[in-house]
Amino acid sequence: MADVVQWLNEIQDLKRQLQKAQQAEASAHASADNWRKRYEIEAHQRRAEAESAVQPLVAAQPATSPLPPETSAKPTSDGIVDALRSDIEQKIEHLDTVAALKATLIEIWAERDRLADDFKTEQLSHAQTRKDLSMALGDAVEMLAKLNPQD
Repeated sequence: MADVVQWLNEIQDLKRQLQKAQQAEASAHASADNWRKRYEIEAHQRRAEAESAVQPLVAAQPATSPLPPETSAKPTSDGIVDALRSDIEQKIEHLDTVAALKATLIEIWAERDRLADDFKTEQLSHAQTRKDLSMALGDAVEMLAKLNPQD
């Protein structure tokens, strides 16, 4: 009779442990889903920001020098750079004075500096996102390891 009681107690104990493990697993899955949603939102925002940064450059293209056919549907950085270079060359050819050339050069440098700052900001934001996601992944792996300590 004592053995039966002991077995029943062990069964109850194992049921509690199983229930805790299932709760921890559900929590880990919920956390992973939460981080996945955050990542998707962040990625969507980054794509939207990148697209909105490209739109003024595409819109500034003169009608006489459209983007190459392979980039007209979805501009790439090489196509945009080539088109901008062509646009700049056309503007420079029509400048008659040194003062006009200087003013154009100042505008171009200011735009270059702004774009470089935007790029650095984007790189820092990307690094932070990668760090956050790595930490979330580590947390999820840690939770899963706690669920399966024998592995």
